[in-house]
Amino acid sequence: MGRAGPAAPAPGPPGREGTGSYPRPVPGELRQQLFAPATAMEAFCGSRFWDSNLTIHTDYPDLTPCFQNTILAWIPSIYLWSALPFYLFYLKRNKRGYIVLSVLSRFKTLFGVLLWCVSWADLFYSFHEALQNRTPPPVYFVTPLVVGITVLLATLLIQYERLRGVQSSGVLIIFWFLSVLCAMGPFWSKIMTTTPQDHVNQRFRFTTFYVYFALIIIELILSCFKEKPPFFSPVNVDANPCPELNSGFLSRLTFWWFTSMAIHGYKRPLEDKDLWSLNEDDTSKTIVQQLSKEWDREKAECKQKEDVSYMKESNHALNHVGGSPEEAEVLIRDKKHNRKPSFLKALLRTFGPYFLIGSFFKLIQDLLSFINPHLLSILIGFIKNKDAPAWWGFLIAALMFICAVLQTLILHQHFQYCYVTGMRLRTGITGVIYRKSLAITNSAKRSSTVGEIVNLMSVDAQRFMDLMTFLNMLWSAPLQIFLALYFLWQTLGPPVLAGVAVMVLLIPFNSAIAIKTRAFQVEQMQYKDSRIKLMNEILGGIKVLKLYAWEPSFSEKVLEIRKNELRVLKKSAYLNSLSTFAWISAPFLVALTTFAVYVSVNEKNILDAEKAFVSLSYFNILRFPLNMFPQVISNIAQTSVSLKRIQQFLSHDELDPNCVETKVIAPGNAISVRNATFSWGKELKPTLKDINMLVPSGSLVAIVGHVGCGKSSLVSALLGEMEKLEGEVAVKGSVAYVPQQAWIQNATLKDNILFGQAPNEEKYQNTLEACALKTDLEVLPGGDQTEIGEKGINLSGGQRQRVSLARAVYSSSDIFLLDDPLSAVDSHVAKHIFDKVIGPDGVLKGKTRILVTHGISFLPQVDHIIVLVDGKISEMGSYQELLKQNKAFAEFLRNYALDEDIEEDESIMLEEEEVLLAEDTLSIHTDLANNEPVTNEVHKQFLRQLSIVSSEGGECPNKMSTKRRVCEKKPAEPPLPRKNANEKLIQAETIETGTVKLMVFWQYMKAVSPVISLVICFLYCCQNAAAIGANVWLSDWTNEPVVNGTQRNKAMRIGVYAALGLLQGLIVLICSFTLAMGGINAARTLHAALLENKFHTPQSFYDTTPTGRIINRFSKDIHIIDEVIPPTILMFLGTFFTSLSTMIVIIASTPLFAVVIVPLAILYFFVQRFYVTTSRQLKRLESVSRSPIYSHFSETVSGASVIRAYKRVQAFVDISDLKVDENQKSYYPSIVSNRWLGIRVEFVGSCVVLFAALFAVLGRNSLNAGLVGLSVSYALQVTLSLNWMVQMTSELETNIVAVERIKEYSETETEAPWIIEGKRPPEDWPSKGELEFVNYSVRYRKGLDLVLKGLNLQVHGGEKIGIVGRTGAGKSSMTLCLFRILEAVKGEIKIDGVKISEIGLHDLRSRLTIIPQDPVLFSGTLRMNLDPFNKYSDEEIWKALELSHLKRFVSSQPSMLDYECSEGGENLSVGQRQLVCLARALLRKTRILILDEATAAIDLETDDLIQMTIRTQFVDCTVLTIAHRLNTIMDYTRVLVLDNGTIAEFDTPANLIAAKGIFYSMAKDAGLA
Repeated sequence: MGRAGPAAPAPGPPGREGTGSYPRPVPGELRQQLFAPATAMEAFCGSRFWDSNLTIHTDYPDLTPCFQNTILAWIPSIYLWSALPFYLFYLKRNKRGYIVLSVLSRFKTLFGVLLWCVSWADLFYSFHEALQNRTPPPVYFVTPLVVGITVLLATLLIQYERLRGVQSSGVLIIFWFLSVLCAMGPFWSKIMTTTPQDHVNQRFRFTTFYVYFALIIIELILSCFKEKPPFFSPVNVDANPCPELNSGFLSRLTFWWFTSMAIHGYKRPLEDKDLWSLNEDDTSKTIVQQLSKEWDREKAECKQKEDVSYMKESNHALNHVGGSPEEAEVLIRDKKHNRKPSFLKALLRTFGPYFLIGSFFKLIQDLLSFINPHLLSILIGFIKNKDAPAWWGFLIAALMFICAVLQTLILHQHFQYCYVTGMRLRTGITGVIYRKSLAITNSAKRSSTVGEIVNLMSVDAQRFMDLMTFLNMLWSAPLQIFLALYFLWQTLGPPVLAGVAVMVLLIPFNSAIAIKTRAFQVEQMQYKDSRIKLMNEILGGIKVLKLYAWEPSFSEKVLEIRKNELRVLKKSAYLNSLSTFAWISAPFLVALTTFAVYVSVNEKNILDAEKAFVSLSYFNILRFPLNMFPQVISNIAQTSVSLKRIQQFLSHDELDPNCVETKVIAPGNAISVRNATFSWGKELKPTLKDINMLVPSGSLVAIVGHVGCGKSSLVSALLGEMEKLEGEVAVKGSVAYVPQQAWIQNATLKDNILFGQAPNEEKYQNTLEACALKTDLEVLPGGDQTEIGEKGINLSGGQRQRVSLARAVYSSSDIFLLDDPLSAVDSHVAKHIFDKVIGPDGVLKGKTRILVTHGISFLPQVDHIIVLVDGKISEMGSYQELLKQNKAFAEFLRNYALDEDIEEDESIMLEEEEVLLAEDTLSIHTDLANNEPVTNEVHKQFLRQLSIVSSEGGECPNKMSTKRRVCEKKPAEPPLPRKNANEKLIQAETIETGTVKLMVFWQYMKAVSPVISLVICFLYCCQNAAAIGANVWLSDWTNEPVVNGTQRNKAMRIGVYAALGLLQGLIVLICSFTLAMGGINAARTLHAALLENKFHTPQSFYDTTPTGRIINRFSKDIHIIDEVIPPTILMFLGTFFTSLSTMIVIIASTPLFAVVIVPLAILYFFVQRFYVTTSRQLKRLESVSRSPIYSHFSETVSGASVIRAYKRVQAFVDISDLKVDENQKSYYPSIVSNRWLGIRVEFVGSCVVLFAALFAVLGRNSLNAGLVGLSVSYALQVTLSLNWMVQMTSELETNIVAVERIKEYSETETEAPWIIEGKRPPEDWPSKGELEFVNYSVRYRKGLDLVLKGLNLQVHGGEKIGIVGRTGAGKSSMTLCLFRILEAVKGEIKIDGVKISEIGLHDLRSRLTIIPQDPVLFSGTLRMNLDPFNKYSDEEIWKALELSHLKRFVSSQPSMLDYECSEGGENLSVGQRQLVCLARALLRKTRILILDEATAAIDLETDDLIQMTIRTQFVDCTVLTIAHRLNTIMDYTRVLVLDNGTIAEFDTPANLIAAKGIFYSMAKDAGLA
């Protein structure tokens, strides 16, 4: 206003000395001071420089010609010249190729040249006048010269930018805009004030000015158009490049380029293909490269320093004659000092400069935010002063609007820079960690589990990302606080300190709450983890729970944990509502204390509108930095912990790539090792000592030895995976490696075998044939395109091993290192593989093969045998030679030969192991689509890789099959008809799209309870009413007339104000309490309903739904309902009512405002709808694309040795980069969508400010200052709440879906009731144990064929029945029918004459006993695993353990019956687990026992124990055995032979053999007949 500009002396800002007395002559002495320099100015211009009567105190303002010709004309030039050096520097650094000369560019240049001509025409006209002795004042020479040169510079810049490939120049747009702005004054003045006579005198100058004005407007319009993309720029091959690169300056400033995606997302849900590709600078390739370079540089610098200091020290030691000891000490200390390379430095160097640009924007925005309160005070002064000209008011309103809009634009640029930095940080850190994880040594890897490393990548990198947003608050908060206090001091003086004191006192209060909340969070996380772990086990073993009728016990355990979890939640909810109370009441308390102290200190202190409302605006500015500052500090503390962890991980030792020599080797040999000693880590004792071996090219070498003697280590050593302490190793040629535990990627089966090699169909088919995979492909749902789950979860152990072998065979390397590939497969398959692949006539003949094996039968066929004993080679030679020596090897043979003999009989087992039905496949895969980061990968200790030691001495021939699912679903159907070739494992989960139905909100309200919901809304209305009341009261107070220099009834004024404010705080407190309670209530109800339903759901649901998907409901969705939805609702209601009350206040004070509300509301609504749909979908895409990063990473870490062996490191790094980029591709638009929204919503807010001020100016005659202050200060706050409201709507809509998902799973169909009152069977039922099937048929699920067709049979009490039949005949289905896991289609089963379909499921299931095929144990004590309901006494349990041969083992454990079983019973061997199941059966001891034999031979010893126990202990019970090995049932009463769901034969074994039917042929195969 009064400010004239930098060079102009000016009267101080008006309205400071006395309130609002504007039209006031400048006192004499002041005028002397003011215009002393002005005389020089006058000489320069030839006229007055400044005349306030002409400019300010008039209804038609005008500027003096002198001011127009100097200040206004020079502003654009000053701007352009000061920006020039920086801009040129920027252009030099950034070249994007040049742009072809376009019509646009030609016109811009043409008009620029014309402008230059026009300016200099003025200059020459001045010379012309001078020649005619009418010398004009100097300004008429200087200004045209300056303007002319500046315009010429601008024209040259246009061309220079074109050559550097700038499509749209911000610098020039601002320049032309300023020029037009500054030319407005003279333009107005020339039209308004000139007399006809002036026209004649100044005709030339007038003409040139009008031409100049027209040209700069044209230039401004032209510069807003953008040029075509540059020529020769790197060709963009992207199908869908990001429009940001080619968008113009204005489009970038307002994020207009994003609009296309917003509209797209509004019309239909976005998909992957709609996402733009990343900008070059944001891709992993660019960022990780830069960061790695800086990190390597940092490491190199540290190393250099270290070397220098070592040198110094050694010299010192030599010359240490006269040197003082202190010096030596300093050096040593020094050395320690500069040892660690700092990852932070590397990060700063990589990302610092970019981030600083954002900080610069923040600085400007901070300064701008203080202008509006200042303008408010001027506005209030203007309202009070009834004589002021109206245009002042309009100017103030316009300035407020411009200031608000500028603030918005700049703030969002700052956020954009911060978020992009955060995003790049995450990309960089993820990439660096991934690359490091492929290079670290095994000992380093052991120091952190896979889960921890994945955590570094997910949690710690995320922390950096979150910190970036607010990192600038570190300097910005103190700055804002200081400025606000300074201005407050100016307004109110010392009483401000009272208010500040209150604020400062609230900080420790808030931080105390924060600390406590964090503690609660940790506690609650522990409960949550244990609940999820338990749920995981329950869902894994749900079938066993059903068979044993154990659901109530486990349900109780879950609810117990949940109760504790909610207890903690409740506590933290109380705390949160306290902090909400503090946050809402803080500004009010501060204002209250300040005003109270202000009016009490001095009678003469009057609280007028200006002081009150301006102070309030400053307090509102203070609120944010004061709250954020402690938070940023604590965030920095957390991030520094993360930084340390990442730095520590990145500083781990790496494997030495030159540990194994690959070039030089003795001719004719493929591998040579001389005097080598290896260990798993520098600090560990050597595992292999003095190894000497030469392997001739093309030979087959077997390595044998006892468990743990170093066989696998030797293979690892040849791969370079171990630390070589001495000696040398050379390996010539490419290597293929088959580890002991097959490593399978989450990809299709074919990709697992090809492993990045070029596909070659013939070779591929031969490989499959050789590795016996052909039969497996037939049963997998998608053939070789079947997607394999994580860790190969939907393949059996044997299949995994064969895939791993096929990968090696297909790679056609020169050397094959096979680490015991035959132990996981059945014996006949092992024979097939040895003959077809490994042996002398296999596919690999002529290649060098090293085979670790336990299979003795193959040893006679190998070329050399190496015998290892305790890490040393005890003997080597051919089979015959070693037998003759009769040393360690011969003893080894004797130990193992016994097992082999028994196995030979069994080798004709049905190939059950190989048949894995689609059914099985579906049921197991864990759906990771939206699991949270894989932190729960508690990894089995790394040592398992060294050698798998089972708890018994020997290694059981089938340890891998323990992972296999209960095979009872096998007979379900014949192999499914081939579905489309690339059948995905998982039917995609339905992703919810579109808006959320109101139904869901209603369901949530019902869970909270409708009454509480209404109460909450009512309370919110009260709270806002109280808030408005307090402010209206304040405005009324400020209007109280001043009598004798004081205001009356101060005490009453303060009292009512305080009462209203505190009432508001109190209501907030009650409200958030109520909401928290309601939320917890809802959480309890929803979880209980979900759990209840899941325990009652029939088995078929679990067979077709991946556990992961159910677990997701229990973890992620419940988490959202517990912790995310209530605060979101709180925020939403808060912002909604705040915005509402703002509108009410403004309309009440200026009713005209109602007219504008409708169009603004419509604009707001549209922006909000566009944003919400797009951003929700982007969030979903982002979370879906995030988990593959982590699962691929944990997969890589566990398969690092295989990846290195096959030299695929780079390929895997590329895959990881690709996955990260895919994720950032959806993250980047979601950042931008927030900026896009912010700018549009805040524009609506700025309009509210503009209209509030405008209508205040228009209606100033009827308004008092207090009301204006009230309405405008409300308007200034509205922007924030409007913005938050949209964000919260979006959050709420995104998250409320969880309620829907949980509801969906709480309402799936249930099985029959557990107990039917009035139909309960007698206590001792079944007393006889008679079974009868009457015309019984059953199918697995609707739409599938019958599995059992019209069975009729009768079993008498105490009979022993064996059930046999080929795979798929329906053996297992029979047992499932007895337990009613499958319900009959027609017919019925009677037990002791009771129809089982009429009694409750638990009554039925608890009276039958089963020993299932796969022993399932739950984590917990051994007692809990035997007797979850605590029904039996200790004696009974010990008796059962004794009979099941476990007593010795259990009594040897220190905790006896309380021995902790780990998850899945991992700390017991498979055999022991089977015996635990036997013990369960012995405890229950019911009249009917069903024994489902384990498919693959667990160790034979256990098997015999079980059979023996059953024969002795269950003499008088009815026993049904599903037999896979006939020798177990040859002495049974009768044998039932099933074929294709019908009874083929049913008689005593002897009769059946005599009848020469199916049973006979089976017995013949097994060598029993």
